[in-house]
Amino acid sequence: MPIRLIIADDHPLLIDGVRAVIEEMDDVVLLDSVTNGRQLMDRLLKQLVDMVLLDLNMPHLDGISTLTILKERQPHLKVIIFTSYDQPKLIKEIKSLGADGYLLKTSSSSVLKEAIIAVAAGATWFPDEVVASSTPELLIDDFTIKYQITKREVEIIRLIVQGFSTRQIGERLFISEFTVNSHRRNIARKLGIDTPIGLLNFAKEQGLI
Repeated sequence: MPIRLIIADDHPLLIDGVRAVIEEMDDVVLLDSVTNGRQLMDRLLKQLVDMVLLDLNMPHLDGISTLTILKERQPHLKVIIFTSYDQPKLIKEIKSLGADGYLLKTSSSSVLKEAIIAVAAGATWFPDEVVASSTPELLIDDFTIKYQITKREVEIIRLIVQGFSTRQIGERLFISEFTVNSHRRNIARKLGIDTPIGLLNFAKEQGLI
């Protein structure tokens, strides 16, 4: 049975290029293309899909939020992040969120084919230099246990107290302003702090800055 694939990207020219590559592959069929995360969720309710090529920078629901939801709802669905962001820190985060691959849009058609085949076979596909240099990190410590704060929320707290706006935080972390605001609400609820000065004092007390 061929690999059933969907592309989630809001750039028509790129989708056309990927479609042309996939049409050259005997064991892959492109079922559909969508332009944002919400459309993707809708398609997945209606179609049996094996793999998604997922852009990070999309309207309505960004790629990181979409990836998180997909891996919670359909953990066996193969997801390859397909992006122009070549940043080791971001790649490591994507890997930690459960993505099966990370492919740059500057990759050749042969690399795209290799990545699809490898991930479909159960392997992962990440830049060699990142995978080779990555080391396990302590994800849970006394602080996160006590306050039920996630790693992402700690990162956002640090940026808030440094004076970054919601838009700037979104741009820095490659997430939407909607997602940043969701994190901010969760932080305020968990910590019982809803003012910047209160958050600053808390960050100082906890050694976050």
